[in-house]
Amino acid sequence: MAKKSKSALKALRQNIVRREHNREQRAKLRTGLKAIRNAIDAKDATEARAKLTVTQSLVDKMAARGIIHRNTASRYKSRLTAHVAAIK
Repeated sequence: MAKKSKSALKALRQNIVRREHNREQRAKLRTGLKAIRNAIDAKDATEARAKLTVTQSLVDKMAARGIIHRNTASRYKSRLTAHVAAIK
């Protein structure tokens, strides 16, 4: 195998760090979504409303950082809001 250039090795190191950071961020997003979905499934309106604002903020942050697409973020927020509103 040919020797890689210094810039290619640096790019590889940067890619590894970024990939791990993005994985952590996606895991944080999935955990937040799971928490609010559990509250919705339990029909706990007060807990779901409290988690809704936190989750929407988290979704917005992930969209701003490029972890998820902005349309995906909008879809998540819209559907979660509708589910929370449907809890009686």
